[in-house]
Amino acid sequence: MKIHLITVGDEILIGQVVDTNSAWMARQLNLAGASISGISSVGDHEEDIRSTLKEALGQADAVLMTGGLGPTKDDITKKTLAAFFGVELEFHQPTYARIVRFFERLGRKTTEGHRQQCFMPTNATLLPNKMGTAPGMWFEHNGKIVVSMPGVPYEMEYLMEHEVIPRLKRFFPGFPIAHRTILTAGEGESRVAEQLEELEDELPPHIKLAYLPNLGQVRLRLSGSLPDEVQLNRQLDEFAQKIVDKLGALVFGFETDSLEAAIGRILKERGKMLVTAESCTGGYLAHLITSVPGSSDYFKGSLIAYSNEVKMKQLDVSPQTLDTYGAVSEQTVREMVRGALKLLEADVAIAVSGIAGPGGGTQEKPVGTIWMAVGDEHEVLTRRIYAGKDRLKNIEYSSTHALNFIRQFLLKEREAKA
Repeated sequence: MKIHLITVGDEILIGQVVDTNSAWMARQLNLAGASISGISSVGDHEEDIRSTLKEALGQADAVLMTGGLGPTKDDITKKTLAAFFGVELEFHQPTYARIVRFFERLGRKTTEGHRQQCFMPTNATLLPNKMGTAPGMWFEHNGKIVVSMPGVPYEMEYLMEHEVIPRLKRFFPGFPIAHRTILTAGEGESRVAEQLEELEDELPPHIKLAYLPNLGQVRLRLSGSLPDEVQLNRQLDEFAQKIVDKLGALVFGFETDSLEAAIGRILKERGKMLVTAESCTGGYLAHLITSVPGSSDYFKGSLIAYSNEVKMKQLDVSPQTLDTYGAVSEQTVREMVRGALKLLEADVAIAVSGIAGPGGGTQEKPVGTIWMAVGDEHEVLTRRIYAGKDRLKNIEYSSTHALNFIRQFLLKEREAKA
């Protein structure tokens, strides 16, 4: 089945609210066996909504709309849909009674706006919304489906899960779609694709491989569709394993995993405690590490040595090193690692120092020059990377590379002791 998504609201068009609903809906619908033919955003204007809906119905089997169902005057979706289908609005007493009970529990009274909210198109099948006051609406029109839901994300998600997707599956039975996601770090998209070129040629027509690059990472998504769901899942598992075998240590996880969670598992397995010494990343690396529940089992803390003074006083970086090589240098990050290991009494330390920009670069060390080091009491390894010119992206990019550097160091240590 082909589905078109429409979000309604001026707040989306002016950038006041980001349309996260469409992204969430597209993912869930794809898993349910649907394909998205288009995504549209439209303001709170009746003619714009009607023309967009008409065009969408010409391209898709079903149109799912979010927004414009609230109690205020700018919420015009119901009125517009009634006009579109040529029906009247009729007061729905059960919906109003439920709203009254809801506000009574809160110790509040309903308004005239809430009463007006209960006028529904006569041809709508109402979908119970246990997460809010506005029910969803299901319309069947010339063999096609139109669904209208609240724009509040958790209300929409409830309706999609409990009402809309089950109904769509019954109305449009089709082949199941399944995915496998393999997460990699350490090589760019083109290098990863080069290694998988022969394997891609082996894929049957019903299985596709997509490359989804991000800062310092590449997500690989295998997608397939077959009438036989058992056979499909077996084939996806087989090809996912072939990818893992081919890429080896580039693979750090699957599905919704993260680099920070991956290094956490390794540290915990080995009983190691990690610390960070950060300059240009300003604590962002530690933030990523501590975003994982249970990170206190393997992370002791971080020192943000942003100034040379802190590098010298807290991490014992030599003034001569800073004078001779500068804060952004291999020599400095080496000493930062040793200082962090000693100061925070840890097993493993990572240090990052660079020029995040937009200023501060030189011909010898342009903006985006990043040095990092990782090590323990036996060994310190260093690496230099070059990022772009956007400050925040440089911080994120550096932190991702630092996480992967930690992972590689821990894997190398494991192999050496095996």
